[in-house]
Amino acid sequence: MNLEKIPIFAALTEKMKWLTARQKVLAQNIANSDTPNYRARDLKPLEFRQMIESPEDKSVHINRTNKKHIYVDEITSYETQINRDVSEITPTGNAVLLEEEMMKVAETQIQYELTTSLYRKNLGMLKTALGRR
Repeated sequence: MNLEKIPIFAALTEKMKWLTARQKVLAQNIANSDTPNYRARDLKPLEFRQMIESPEDKSVHINRTNKKHIYVDEITSYETQINRDVSEITPTGNAVLLEEEMMKVAETQIQYELTTSLYRKNLGMLKTALGRR
């Protein structure tokens, strides 16, 4: 059974992909905290309404004919935006505040844990409904 065809699982999977991509962007911000003229970036918020109103997946999928073939996971690109409301800028022009970035990392981790918990609970309910506990 493909769980991604069930809307709740598709939405939770998309949210987890977005949170993973956000974690990468925040890690880049922290890594560039001493780079001159670097501005902190973040992903545009994931809009639930857009997720449910968008047409079904029309992207091309890679098909493996042999399990030994290299598999490239789909890379979902999310739009990043530069943080414009900067409260501090170093003399070198860097506008990354480590405290803010670490708070965003912690927030992303909490959201990811919540999302995986929701996924697990919904999967448990589905198993119970099917009598497979």
